[in-house]
Amino acid sequence: MNEKYYLFILLAFVSEIVGTVSGFGSSILFVPVASLFFDFKTVLGITAIFHVFSNLAKIALFRNGVQKNIVLKLGIPAVISVIIGAYITTFFEVTQIEVIMNIMLVLLAIYLILNFNRPLQQTNSNLYAGGAASGFIAGIAGTGGAIRGITLAAFQLEKNVFIATSALIDLGVDFSRAVIYTSHGYFKKEYLFLIPFLIGISFLGSYTGKIILRYTSEILFRYIVLAVIILTAAFQIINYFSS
Repeated sequence: MNEKYYLFILLAFVSEIVGTVSGFGSSILFVPVASLFFDFKTVLGITAIFHVFSNLAKIALFRNGVQKNIVLKLGIPAVISVIIGAYITTFFEVTQIEVIMNIMLVLLAIYLILNFNRPLQQTNSNLYAGGAASGFIAGIAGTGGAIRGITLAAFQLEKNVFIATSALIDLGVDFSRAVIYTSHGYFKKEYLFLIPFLIGISFLGSYTGKIILRYTSEILFRYIVLAVIILTAAFQIINYFSS
């Protein structure tokens, strides 16, 4: 196996830990990291498949309860909009999608930092809007966990319930876009060997994140995560325009 894949697997493992601890899901860090190794449409395909396993791992590890009402009101709009977003990616140039994704990541991360302690109101309309926005961005840019995270934060769920609820919603989102991406050739046969590693990373990373959550301040860790996202995405944007 090529050396770059060992580095990719290591960074994917770190992304899974960070995604579990932050509550945003691994894609917000995994997508810009994976973009360093693969073309963007391959990144979308790998991310969707990786997240299916990742969400199954979180549901198994954080099974202390799921808020079914929230899952339906946030999850149904998310699944519908992720299908729309995923189809849109088939009509645009890869480079255009990639730079848009990185700009969206920077803006989203800055917004989250500036509004970290300002949760949304606990309303059904915010659930519907948050689900639709997170699904659409996940479909077109590969990551929508942060929007779903700040929407769920308004309901002040207990930690394990928060992660399990988010994972169940994300499972529907990622399975839907995985079907579209793979049917359009985003996940090539040459990368099938990565699947066993992605499965292992999903469970080991989620379990490691669960342990870290017992001893680490979530607030400090999320600030670190958002800073890393800004730096990673900004590097990609600068690299795009300089080339």
